[in-house]
Amino acid sequence: MAELNDMSGLVRPVPPIRSFSKPFWDATREKRLLLQYDSEVGAYQFYPRPTSIYTGRRRHLEWREVSGKGRIFSFTIVRRAREPFRGAEPFLLALVTLDEGVNVMSNILHCSEAEIATGMPIRPHWTPLPDGRHLLMFEPDRD
Repeated sequence: MAELNDMSGLVRPVPPIRSFSKPFWDATREKRLLLQYDSEVGAYQFYPRPTSIYTGRRRHLEWREVSGKGRIFSFTIVRRAREPFRGAEPFLLALVTLDEGVNVMSNILHCSEAEIATGMPIRPHWTPLPDGRHLLMFEPDRD
C-alpha cells in the first residue's frame, strides 16, 4: 500500500477574497471557523455566499463560530490528479459533514489508507497560506 501524501507542503493558488467571504477568511488567520447562519430558517450554509441558499435573501445571514468537528460522509483516494495536485498523489479527499449539518469537501491529513473510514470523527487542521490566511483541512479526531 502506497503511503498517502499529507498535502501540507503543496503550494496552492491563494483563494480570492470577496466582500461576502471576508469574515470567513479573516477568521482563518486566527485558525477559527466561521459559518454563515440563516436565522430565519435556523440553518448553516457553507461555502460563503452573498445570499442565503434557503431564502435567497441576505437580511438574516450572520456569522457564527463553530468547532469544525464532524464526521467523514464519503471519501476517495486520489491516485491521478490535475495541476496543482499532479505529483502529490495518492492523497485523501473527503466530504465531511460538520456537527452543524453542512458538508465540506477537503483533504484529510495525518491519516492512513488503512485507517480512513466513513463515519470517522474529524477535526480541523489549518494549513497556512502565503498571505497569513489558513486553508481548512481535516484530520482524524483521535481524542
